[in-house]
Amino acid sequence: MIGTVSLFGQKEKIQSVFIYNFITKYIEWPASYKSGDFVIGVLGNSPITAELEDLAYNRNVGNQKITVKTFKNADDITTCHVLYIPESKIGEIEKALTKIGNTLIITDNAPSGTKGDAINFITVGGKQRFGVKAYNATNKGLIVSPELGKLVAGNG
Repeated sequence: MIGTVSLFGQKEKIQSVFIYNFITKYIEWPASYKSGDFVIGVLGNSPITAELEDLAYNRNVGNQKITVKTFKNADDITTCHVLYIPESKIGEIEKALTKIGNTLIITDNAPSGTKGDAINFITVGGKQRFGVKAYNATNKGLIVSPELGKLVAGNG
């Protein structure tokens, strides 16, 4: 399934808002992930980090404070709710999968057939699009709302 929105030079800001909406409206987290800080990990150096930190400053996920962690490489990954993997680090996704538990993996411009990502952002014709592979989230013990599929289909 693929959804879309215009970019107008604000790719990372748009992606961070999408991520916040995905994690607060469309994903049900295991009970063990509903205490402590809500951690969003970013693999490598990505401009989205600053946007996510801005978002985290003013927002929560339920009663949880949002914390953004940057992991230099897949070996550095620790427990997180969401792991964002930018295009420059897609080659580390398989190693990342061995380091995480019930983590929602979101990628940016991952090639078709990439294993493990539940949401993938792509840019087509100046528009931000995203695809959803709900089975990759449910395989991690996460519950994906059927509404996410409707959102994606409604914006295609």
